[in-house]
Amino acid sequence: MDIIKGQAFEGERPLFSIKNRRIENVRIGLGESSLKHASHVSAHDCDFHGKYPFWHGDDIKITESVFRETARAAIWYTNALVMSSCHVQAPKMFRRVSDLSIENCSFLNAEETLWNCRSVVLDNSEFLNADYILMNIVDAELNNCKIQGNYSFQDGKNIVIRNSIIESKDAFWGTENVTVYDSVIDGEFLGWYSKNLKLINCTIRGSQPLYYAENLQLENCRMEGTDLCFEYSEVQATITNDIISVRNPKGGRICAPSIQQIIFDEHCVNPDACIIETLQAASA
Repeated sequence: MDIIKGQAFEGERPLFSIKNRRIENVRIGLGESSLKHASHVSAHDCDFHGKYPFWHGDDIKITESVFRETARAAIWYTNALVMSSCHVQAPKMFRRVSDLSIENCSFLNAEETLWNCRSVVLDNSEFLNADYILMNIVDAELNNCKIQGNYSFQDGKNIVIRNSIIESKDAFWGTENVTVYDSVIDGEFLGWYSKNLKLINCTIRGSQPLYYAENLQLENCRMEGTDLCFEYSEVQATITNDIISVRNPKGGRICAPSIQQIIFDEHCVNPDACIIETLQAASA
């Protein structure tokens, strides 16, 4: 494999369609589409400033590199990409990327990142200022990640999350087949309109979680500061601490040490369809 080392490029398409190359300690200055249509390329210790560097790529590996704020929308329409130990300041980083692996990376401005991507593995990475991250993601695994930004995972499918922290209002809206293990999910309006959302050994925080959910399951979870839970949801839940309030569940079974308030009002679909079990009597 030929090596391009210690050089600087700028302008439009300086390394367009390169193949079977390693670029090392290279500075990609301002401009556009520097490595568009690249294939079988590795980039190590590089500094990216220009927009759209890796569009329509194939078999790309990026290590110990920096993407500056101006390198926005850097990796779109690309297949088979590995990124490790990188520092990313730019938004809108990935779109329509398949077979993507990210490890030990930090994203400081991850707004609108990872849209419409498929077959994604995220490990030991941090995504901050990440509104609308992971929209329409399909077939994803996350382990030991932190996501800080609202509206995460909207309409995603087939997702497994482990040992992570998700600080996000409106997380998991419209998702399907999502399982979360041993994680903290902190934010209002969690999981509305989801199907087959399963939370195991998780801590859940925020008002009005888990409305309009189908086949919702919670196993051995804590609910902290959560009120008006489960409205119009079909739920099987085992909660390990006291719940502030539950309102109009559609069906299933909810078990908790105590629930301060159980609300079945005139808008409840079927007050008898959900079994609620507590160790203490609750007020109605």
